[in-house]
Amino acid sequence: MTDQPHASAAPSVPPTGADLSSVTVGNGPRRVVFIHGLMGRGRNFTGVAKALGGEFSVHLVDLPDHGLSPWTDHVDYREIADRVAAHLRADFAADGPVHVLGHSMGGKVAMVLALRHPDLVDRLVVVDIAPRLSPNATGQFSHLLGTMLAMDLDSLQTRADADAAMAEQVPDERIRAFLLQNLRRDHGRFVWQANVEMLRENLAAVGAFPEPVVEEDPDRVFDHPVLWLGGADSDYIQDKDVPQMKAMFPRVVRVMVRGASHWVHADQPAAFVSAVEAFLTAED
Repeated sequence: MTDQPHASAAPSVPPTGADLSSVTVGNGPRRVVFIHGLMGRGRNFTGVAKALGGEFSVHLVDLPDHGLSPWTDHVDYREIADRVAAHLRADFAADGPVHVLGHSMGGKVAMVLALRHPDLVDRLVVVDIAPRLSPNATGQFSHLLGTMLAMDLDSLQTRADADAAMAEQVPDERIRAFLLQNLRRDHGRFVWQANVEMLRENLAAVGAFPEPVVEEDPDRVFDHPVLWLGGADSDYIQDKDVPQMKAMFPRVVRVMVRGASHWVHADQPAAFVSAVEAFLTAED
């Protein structure tokens, strides 16, 4: 697959997960799927995957409209979860359930996946997100994605040019690097690999949580162990979210990581790995 397969992509894709891009790190007996957040990609978790060590096989998935996966024309968490489920059934989870970890938007995908396809999920880790409308869903990310779309990509010669062009609107160097990972060359010019315009237009759906998650069984719960891992300096998980989280995931345990913002795995990687490893290797 080329670095930029989306320039002439059709606006919609069939309801299958076979074409989602993914890579597996390690070959240990414990299998876990990592699902990234908005504007991320599977390989963002490569360092964490390697740090988990030889006990784990870590499957890093690119969600639709991100990384090397195909583009779509809208955002629906139920459809995304069904596509991830089809992807896992075809290969990584063909022999039985696997652990699933999702961060931010990926955490919502992971929750919906567990509720709609509980046979695929052993233990669930939800990182710094709650099953509700997320704070800053349209504000911060509307600004960030709007900045990306406003850039004159044809004028850029190097990635340094892109960084400089974004610096005034996005002064945080780490956030710029995160966004600019989506910049790719296609036939000599820079393009956005992620479906930035569609995602910006659908930020309300990105920030929301589907209701009901399972149409034929709106009161369904996922009764396996769940780790709800948040950043102590983030407002994406609040005390008021606990009743709703426990209603869907009655065996949930909430852990807040000190010194971590919304990007828990980047702010406190050692604490993040330690918490995830301890949870995924614990006895029931």
